[in-house]
Amino acid sequence: MQALLELAPLAVFLVAYYVRGLYFATGALMVAMGLLLLVDLARERRIPPMHGLSAALVFAFGGATLALHDQRYIQWKPTIFFWLVSAAFLLSLWIGERPLVERLLSKSLGSTLQVPGAVWRRLTWVWVSYCAALGVLNLVVAFNASQRAWVNFKVFGLTLAMFLFIALQVAWLARRAAAVTSDSSAAT
Repeated sequence: MQALLELAPLAVFLVAYYVRGLYFATGALMVAMGLLLLVDLARERRIPPMHGLSAALVFAFGGATLALHDQRYIQWKPTIFFWLVSAAFLLSLWIGERPLVERLLSKSLGSTLQVPGAVWRRLTWVWVSYCAALGVLNLVVAFNASQRAWVNFKVFGLTLAMFLFIALQVAWLARRAAAVTSDSSAAT
């Protein structure tokens, strides 16, 4: 259910784009993000940080896109988002008890699997690099491809790239944690 809620604004953006174009889609995305925040508040009594960041960027860059009638602003939004996420992962190496990637992915592994801290730190650097690269890739597509190609890349390409990356990370961690667990149980 949560995944569907998170993808709803993208679906609204895509449908609105194909119905009435980028500027209409930008306004629809802004409304959809506002509704997502309201749903978050109603369901969880809080706004998840990633939703808050994404909504703030949509409102700022979407507002600039509509006010200035310039598509470049909304095209910069995914890049800024990925670069801020990359910076958050990087800073989490020094701020907080655990790196951000550990806080996000350890729940997927279950409580019985233990992953060494060095692995989490190494994985954090992978996430920093990956998010930074996605930001650059968005700019390459946004400013070198057609508007339609960018919209499809934003909705499908970036979303699928992130889901695939997360799935690979969870699978890799589960396999690595299982190997560590079996090595330690074999030693006893």
